[in-house]
Amino acid sequence: MASFPLTVNEKLIARSRAVGELLAPTSPFDKKCGRENWTVAFAPDGSYFAWSQGHRIVKLVPWSQCLTNFLLHSTKNVANSASTRLSRQNSDGSQRNKPCEHIIDCGDIVWSLAFGSSVPEKQSRCVNIEWHRFKFGQDQLLLATGLNNGRIKIWDVYTGKLLLNLMDHTEVVRDLTFAPDGSLILVSASRDKTLRVWDLKDDGNMMKVLKGHQNWVYGCAFSPDSSILCSVGASKAVFLWDMDKYSMIRKLEGHHNDVVACEFSPDGALLATASYDTRVCVWDPYVGVVLMEFGMIRFWRIDEEYPVQVAPLNNGLCCTFSTDGSVLAAGQDGSVYFWATPRQVSSLQHLCRMAIRRVMPTNQVKNLPIPSKVVEFLCYQI
Repeated sequence: MASFPLTVNEKLIARSRAVGELLAPTSPFDKKCGRENWTVAFAPDGSYFAWSQGHRIVKLVPWSQCLTNFLLHSTKNVANSASTRLSRQNSDGSQRNKPCEHIIDCGDIVWSLAFGSSVPEKQSRCVNIEWHRFKFGQDQLLLATGLNNGRIKIWDVYTGKLLLNLMDHTEVVRDLTFAPDGSLILVSASRDKTLRVWDLKDDGNMMKVLKGHQNWVYGCAFSPDSSILCSVGASKAVFLWDMDKYSMIRKLEGHHNDVVACEFSPDGALLATASYDTRVCVWDPYVGVVLMEFGMIRFWRIDEEYPVQVAPLNNGLCCTFSTDGSVLAAGQDGSVYFWATPRQVSSLQHLCRMAIRRVMPTNQVKNLPIPSKVVEFLCYQI
């Protein structure tokens, strides 16, 4: 666990402002267990929020409606912009109705959720089949749900209707992630020790099985350019995969217990992994070294020695940032709690670094004819 400098009084660190909550209704099936909220998710365009309410129920809520109900002065503009964006999307001639709530019965305990959006120019990788049951348009938004029985169900977010039922895993589907490039490539991580790659533009065809984990796979995440997949699991496992060749790039070693979550930075230069060893490791995924270590879940900036804010939550099971990063959502016992995140205007230096790192991996940066201090800055080493 990361320690604080002697000059820092942890009690003086700011508390993040609670901004709202979504409470699960009392169910006649409620017992001591069964209402665990293992997953929460925001749609890529910020239009919807989804969470598992426990048992087999998922609720889909328009995010602008949530923000309005929370009565946040600081987020009213976000709510308005979300509504404007949705209206603008409707003005292109599509027949989509105004976003509305949906309650989805998935038929089994829900362990994972992921939103996926389609880009028409990203065609199916299957070149031998000309006819497909589903033709996804530009305004298509899907929700994938991973279930206790190993199935993955794909839903139309705007109608709440079931589209596909993917059956190949033999154990719990612990995590799901869509490629960010709009190809509707979906990767699932399971307790059956495998990752499976699905092409939803090919009617959900299972394209590839990625094998390498010796135990449960807990999570997976794509890099922003969709070229690399990180998968994490039991026995300290952190693997990186080449998603063009479907081959393993390397294994990252540094955690001391099961690794349960992973996420890339927006520029793809950093990878964060969280473990039961109570540490969050921030890696350079291109060279496989740990750049920073953080302890427990707090709000951190990568250029600070200690967290800038904390958000108290007992027995939280999952968390994720809203699309614009202004709100943190955390799931607990079927309900969701929200906090405003610390806001900071990024420096011009950091914006330039992100622009460069979006297109250049670490080895290319190190070969640039520039001063060593600039190279260290671009590689997040200072």
